[in-house]
Amino acid sequence: MPQFDPAFFAPQLFWLAVTFLTLYFLMSKVALPKIGAVLDERQRKIDDNLDKAAQLKAEAEAAVAAYEKALAESRAHAQSVIKETTERLSKQADERTRELGAKLADQIKAGEARIASAKVTALANVRDVAVEVAGAVLGRLVGGVADQGNLDAAVTAALKEQGQ
Repeated sequence: MPQFDPAFFAPQLFWLAVTFLTLYFLMSKVALPKIGAVLDERQRKIDDNLDKAAQLKAEAEAAVAAYEKALAESRAHAQSVIKETTERLSKQADERTRELGAKLADQIKAGEARIASAKVTALANVRDVAVEVAGAVLGRLVGGVADQGNLDAAVTAALKEQGQ
């Protein structure tokens, strides 16, 4: 094998050095700068994307905070509207209840007055009817006409005994 022959060591070392230097030069001047540029571009894009993500995250957090603030304000406003409406409706209900109570009290008083008037009228009619019935019964029993004055006195006495 010629590779192991010491006579060929010098030319092999020469060509090894030439090939190594050529490859080193090509790699350092052509390939590695392109690879470095691609890696730098990739790193720049990653950094930009991370910056955009951080910015969007901050905007999202601000939007969430604004949403929560608006939601809290809306709830507070709704609670105040509900409280205000409840108080207003309660006042209206109380007012209507008072009005209805007064109206019913007036109707009760008017009804009691009508009942008292009807009672007085009925009692007066009862007295007249009692006098007529007593006269008719006495006329049938005795067979004659009774004295109107005596009948009035007897019915009045009987009604006083009954408490009327």
